[in-house]
Amino acid sequence: MSVIEMLGFGAEGWGGVLLLGALMTVVLTIAALALGAVFGGLIAAAKLSRFRVLRIIGDCYTTVFRGVPELLVIYLFYFGGSALVTSIGQLFGADGFVGVPPFAIGAVAVGMISGAYQAEVYRAAVLAVSRGELEAARAIGMPTLTMARRILIPQVFRFALPGIGNVWQLSLKDSALISVTGLAELLRASQVAAGSTHQYFLFFVAGGALYLAMTGVSNRIFGRAEAYVGRSFKRNFARN
Repeated sequence: MSVIEMLGFGAEGWGGVLLLGALMTVVLTIAALALGAVFGGLIAAAKLSRFRVLRIIGDCYTTVFRGVPELLVIYLFYFGGSALVTSIGQLFGADGFVGVPPFAIGAVAVGMISGAYQAEVYRAAVLAVSRGELEAARAIGMPTLTMARRILIPQVFRFALPGIGNVWQLSLKDSALISVTGLAELLRASQVAAGSTHQYFLFFVAGGALYLAMTGVSNRIFGRAEAYVGRSFKRNFARN
């Protein structure tokens, strides 16, 4: 069988399997980034809090999830989650091992890792906002919610966007580690295709090419988003 046939979309080709794996990778990364935004926002708020206990909690979170290897985090979540679900199932009369959905565990694990990095991005973005603008808004009696909506959140989004782009790329690569749970993402699809055909070099190169393609598209999307946000701020500044 030729290389074109193996990478094609025919009955014996693996092109469709690889593309479905790439789609699963993108969906998993989007879910993880969304969960990470929630975790990151909460942790960033904790690290910026005037309460020392909250700052300690925030520091512990970022230290643990940035310091422990990503693969170990995934193993802990997958096997620890399965053990917890199995124990709960046994309390209700279930027999045997009860597994947890690989996608859900992968999204939560990568999301919490992503959240540790997003927390630092958001914290830095908040600190980058001009204190003078916030003090001026308070001086004229602007309500807190209005100040957050009109001044704080737009500027935090602007300053955080480049960092979020970097976190996206990190999460995209971390999603490959979810293959250890059996989820059919891109790396797992490449492994299955390589093992079935014994063409390991071919399919791992094909998988790497798809990762590079996703990275390139992501860079263009984030680049255009940054340019659009920058133009919007310039227009608003010129009006004011």
